[in-house]
Amino acid sequence: MEMIIPPGGLLMTSVEIAALTSKRHDQVLRTARDLAAQGITQSVECQYRATVGGREYPMHQLTKRDSLVLVARLSPEFTGRIVDRWMELEAVIAVPTIKTPTTFSAALRLAAEQAEIIEEQAAKITSDAPKVLFAETIRAIDGVCHIDKVGKMIGIGRTKLFKRLREDHILIDGSRMPYQKYIDKGYFTVIEGNPYRDSKGVEHPTFTAMVTGAGQVFLVRKYSKAGEAES
Repeated sequence: MEMIIPPGGLLMTSVEIAALTSKRHDQVLRTARDLAAQGITQSVECQYRATVGGREYPMHQLTKRDSLVLVARLSPEFTGRIVDRWMELEAVIAVPTIKTPTTFSAALRLAAEQAEIIEEQAAKITSDAPKVLFAETIRAIDGVCHIDKVGKMIGIGRTKLFKRLREDHILIDGSRMPYQKYIDKGYFTVIEGNPYRDSKGVEHPTFTAMVTGAGQVFLVRKYSKAGEAES
């Protein structure tokens, strides 16, 4: 999710909050609208363009305070996750204060220190480039995808992949649903589908587990040939 930095400071979107709390965005959006209508929050509604298809959808932009109010109303158990995310965002834009040197020798020392930092950062970027490229490439693929698609990425048949996921206690036995801890880690999100009617006309909800970008990275690394050799 792209970080928004308006003149007044950082904002978090209802789309990102939905992803962090594993909630449907329409549910998060409805709650955000209700809170704003009641004057409890000052969130602003705007549009975002979907990655796939290019259609525009409504979303809300929220300050730190308003996002915490929204999550407290929506899913209090996820408040810690939102706080952690805010800490990440604030760390990104934090600018260290550099004392201006007052002597020539101090200026030389500062220049040498800055050069050393730049060299260390360049070396780290070079060493991290392959895994960063891998992670960003995977995350860019459709955002979320079905588990079957991950199997195709790494060349494992559908039946074998589901068997391994259950053996490794990632998926619940006899189910295609992941254990909660893997949802909490952000590897999966559960999407509610259209309900179906049984022979008696009773509606039943349907749910599908989707693999997030982080989950795709996790599964590809775990079950690729290299990962299989390590396991």
